[in-house]
Amino acid sequence: MYVSTTMGFKYILLTSLLIGITTADIVLNKKRFPKDFMFGVSTAAYQIEGGWNEDGKGESNWDYFSHQVPSPVLNGDTGDVACDSYHKVKEDVALLKYLGVKHYRFSIAWSRVLPTGYINKINQAAINYYKSLINELKANNIIPIVTLLHFDTPQPIEEIGGWMNEWVVDRFVEYVEVCFKNFGEDVQHWITFNEPVLMCIMGYGIGVIAPGRKTGGVGEYLCAHNVIRAHAKVFHKYQEAYNPTQKGKIGISLVTAWNDPRTDKPEDIEAANRLMLFTFGWFAHPLVFGSYPQEMEKTVSNRSDAQGYSKSRHTGFTEEESAYIKGTVDYFGINYYTSVLISHYDDLHQNESGWAADSQVIQYQPPDWEDTVVNMFKVYPHGIYKLVKWVSKTYNNIPIIITENGYPDDGSTLDDNKRISYIKRHLSKLRDALDEGVNLIGYTYWSFMDNFEWLSGYSVKFGVIAVDFNSPNRTRTPRKSAKYLKNVYATRCIMEDNSQCSD
Repeated sequence: MYVSTTMGFKYILLTSLLIGITTADIVLNKKRFPKDFMFGVSTAAYQIEGGWNEDGKGESNWDYFSHQVPSPVLNGDTGDVACDSYHKVKEDVALLKYLGVKHYRFSIAWSRVLPTGYINKINQAAINYYKSLINELKANNIIPIVTLLHFDTPQPIEEIGGWMNEWVVDRFVEYVEVCFKNFGEDVQHWITFNEPVLMCIMGYGIGVIAPGRKTGGVGEYLCAHNVIRAHAKVFHKYQEAYNPTQKGKIGISLVTAWNDPRTDKPEDIEAANRLMLFTFGWFAHPLVFGSYPQEMEKTVSNRSDAQGYSKSRHTGFTEEESAYIKGTVDYFGINYYTSVLISHYDDLHQNESGWAADSQVIQYQPPDWEDTVVNMFKVYPHGIYKLVKWVSKTYNNIPIIITENGYPDDGSTLDDNKRISYIKRHLSKLRDALDEGVNLIGYTYWSFMDNFEWLSGYSVKFGVIAVDFNSPNRTRTPRKSAKYLKNVYATRCIMEDNSQCSD
């Protein structure tokens, strides 16, 4: 999950000259979701586990980053204890069972499994922990969806350049093989990376999240290049060595806002599509088609040339690499929270070398869109419909799981009616997309419980389960939205009175 302080995109809010898009009440789709539709909730290791240095766990980049003085995180918060889920497997799974989820998406901490980041030291305590979680899920008929890297790269790996270093690709594959060997018989849904666009831009370009490297214009592109290589290698390794017996699927979770053009001018329409390619397409295109979006390659190449570089800051793939990478994804996870309006601006930071400048857009949100407590997280349910339609059309109706979608508040009340409204309207728009043939197979609410929200620490809450971070026990309490989700997941109907729904 990300919040606006980690997005790094240069948003500008204007109060005029906006196209007529509003968040007025939508007509709710009251058709039930299909019986085999996968409903679930999502978390990530660093955000909930705690136990940051227990039982042989090594240091991750977020351990190192959040322990800096002065702290880059609001209020000096860290994930050292977080929700203490490392010690609460049975309690957490009991809450998942209460919610009636079909699946639970969580991540494995690379630095817990391999404390040094390398294969020479495997931490059996970590293997035991994740096996106990998976076994408890199975005992309660809950399907695990496992993310292999959700931002928390081992610190020793970062010290050799992290994801800017091609050598890390094989280190990641070695770690993933440990997971396949130990957990693969019980896991059929794998996600290689969560939101690599943010990890690469914010971690290696702008440098405001871990690992905090400011190498804008080069670092983010090297990071993405190696992420894509790593994903493809994992996919091939799985197909060759594990899929014959484990019979699972390999996906990746990509985040983007939906981008609508600010006006009907051709340059704004083109800019909105360009930003979709600079965010979602940056990773999706290579994995489906074997190459980066042409417009992205051309734009960065032209800007690199104009800035006096000897070659493009954005590295392409060789023919051999393209053939190897093409078709290496079974499904896309989509993380969606909000939408923006886009206008073209080719004079934006001409001399700057960085992803934000290269994309050549300005982003807006209208003042009449419904606010949340997080800047630039305004509510726009139509966006999730438009996004899955675009992904379906662009990528050959590939299977889609919504791996994150959630509403932030300050956690001051358990009667979180605005969160319920957010979920209801977004599910309604997803039901519309299903009616129109989108290959949507699941929905995962972010988040299962309140947790460490990166640079925002514990100040922002997304959970349907409230967590008392002032209590040593990290007491969990279901919010009203938990009861709502429980009803939706049981009846496949978004209405509180499910008699209003039809098959």
